[in-house]
Amino acid sequence: MSKELIVVWDLPDDPQGNVRHIALHGLTMDDVEDVLYSRDSVTTFSRSSGQPITFGHTTAGEHLAVVWELVADDPRMIYAITAYPVPKARD
Repeated sequence: MSKELIVVWDLPDDPQGNVRHIALHGLTMDDVEDVLYSRDSVTTFSRSSGQPITFGHTTAGEHLAVVWELVADDPRMIYAITAYPVPKARD
């Protein structure tokens, strides 16, 4: 995904928001954005939710899965639903 992408975040103090949700997995907004903005990340669809899911690495090298939903096309905006560390798939 390119930098034209806008990631939508809830307020950090929203107890039901996505910022708090990813923090429960030990992650930050920067971690999630590293994955979503990387050209090396791979996007498919979650088998459990049917939502888009992007797999990629943070700048620190952690492999994450980021589940998101499309909010708008122009400009392209997505809402990060959740993110969590995952083992890197074997080739």
